[in-house]
Amino acid sequence: MSSADVADPAGHEDEEDDDSGGPQFDFTTRKMAFFAVFVLAMVVALYLLLPQLAGLEDTWERINDGNPGWLVIALLCTVGMFGGYVLLFQGVFARAAGCRLNWRESYQITMAGLAATRLFSAGGAGGIVLTAWALRKAGMRKQVVADKTLSFLALTYLIYTAAVIFVGYGLHFGLLPGPDPFAMTFLPATLALVLTAVGLSVAFVPTDLQQRLEGWAKRQGRIGRLAQKLATAPATMSAGMRDALAHLRSRDPALTGAVLFWAFQIAALWASFQAFGEAPPLSVVIMGFFVGMLGNLLPLPGGIGGVDGGMIGAFAAFGVDTGLAVVAVLAYRGFTFWLPTIPGVVAYLQLRKTVERWDARRKLSYTK
Repeated sequence: MSSADVADPAGHEDEEDDDSGGPQFDFTTRKMAFFAVFVLAMVVALYLLLPQLAGLEDTWERINDGNPGWLVIALLCTVGMFGGYVLLFQGVFARAAGCRLNWRESYQITMAGLAATRLFSAGGAGGIVLTAWALRKAGMRKQVVADKTLSFLALTYLIYTAAVIFVGYGLHFGLLPGPDPFAMTFLPATLALVLTAVGLSVAFVPTDLQQRLEGWAKRQGRIGRLAQKLATAPATMSAGMRDALAHLRSRDPALTGAVLFWAFQIAALWASFQAFGEAPPLSVVIMGFFVGMLGNLLPLPGGIGGVDGGMIGAFAAFGVDTGLAVVAVLAYRGFTFWLPTIPGVVAYLQLRKTVERWDARRKLSYTK
């Protein structure tokens, strides 16, 4: 059953709030041209200038000796990565509030969100905006979209922080094979532990905190009203975290998607190392991967350049041959970043048609 076939009872009351024209961005010719120029500049910098500046002129000779079989495995792992992402998305969103998204629609939303992240924002904000718009069009109420989005992000990144804690401390205390640079093991593991504890503690905040402060806010005047408004954020985060913990307690099979999303990415990186040399210990691959992923926080579209440089630097800190790290990381990024952008744009165009169909069916149901 398509999500359009199940109208949200609350959808009538806030339909006017919907952005019928779509998110506040689109794949215009100007934006696509800007992205193409930016990508070209980054490719020149990463693939041509970086080896020269780093004294790695012979790095690209590794490509001639690359094993195409391992590259095929990296490609298949990329497919598995997005399969896991769609699986988690389907499990968290599809059954929420009576909204039924089929697998095709979930694929369109997730891949379109990926393209929006690449083209319009660092840190995933572009993808979040597009996903929220699509879910509203699918019939979800705003509050449900907000809660489920936070739940989805929490489930995704709990795997991230758990891996950093386990592998980082494992390397530092000699429980896992591999070197122990303090800044690459103990430090990020401790930071991840603190962030995880803070994130989980948010679940103890009452979800109706804003309502509880209403009487106090009236007595305190302007400052009280400001405090009441500020209470909205932790209350919303609490609802999302509680929903994520509910998924964990119920052992929802869809949670396997979060594990597969990260596991297949690491497998693609490991296969890329194998294609051009010998991969470092798996624990080093995992830690270098997750530390390098912090490059997504840099103010660059999709973390272009930041993730690449972050991973290469992390592996260099672990003592991995720099030439091998450069080729392996850029091959991995080619599979997991550059290649999926094209089907992501196609999915966005398909999603616009899907949304038009949802709108048409909803308007028809209103006239009955």
